[in-house]
Amino acid sequence: MSRYTGPRARISRRLNTNIWGTKGEITALDRRPYPPGEHGRSRRRGSVSEYLVQLQEKQKARYTYGLTERQFRNLFAEASRRQGVTGENMLRFLELRLDNTVYRAGWGATRPQARQLVNHGHVNVNGRRVTIPSYRLRKGDVIELRPKIRESVTVQWNLDVLDRTPPAWLDPGEDKLRMTVRELPLREQIDVPVREHLIVELYSK
Repeated sequence: MSRYTGPRARISRRLNTNIWGTKGEITALDRRPYPPGEHGRSRRRGSVSEYLVQLQEKQKARYTYGLTERQFRNLFAEASRRQGVTGENMLRFLELRLDNTVYRAGWGATRPQARQLVNHGHVNVNGRRVTIPSYRLRKGDVIELRPKIRESVTVQWNLDVLDRTPPAWLDPGEDKLRMTVRELPLREQIDVPVREHLIVELYSK
């Protein structure tokens, strides 16, 4: 499955949001706080259509969680079929992806790095190796890093230096290398700066 591998700062500048959470994106947004391209400055000053605002919210969510357009559309379709608020269902499904949960656990500095840990087979779910980043966790599932990667300099640096606090819906083990899905995430526990109601409006047209 293809994924975005181009310049990240361009995407962040276009959406006016630090999508991947890197220092390069922060620098780019500070130095050039307008969309990329020859007419970037004038576009930021001009009027913005309702459709563009809705599209940008969808792109924020899609790039943040690393989904392709087809994956995102299919996930939204599933969220709309479930009981409850469609936008909240969608964000809950995104948060419960295995690669995102590895990021939330603090094992990966960014979601792409967390995705790599999953792809390379360094994560167990309920005692079994899972290499599918889109694997959706359920309440009570236990994820842990496999023994070989626990002593990795990268993982230890992420845990010691970044020291990211897991969200309330994750229950960390004593050594922070084992997490249990305590409950399904609520909207107020998801800190991604996305206005999900605009995405629902976009797909409802």
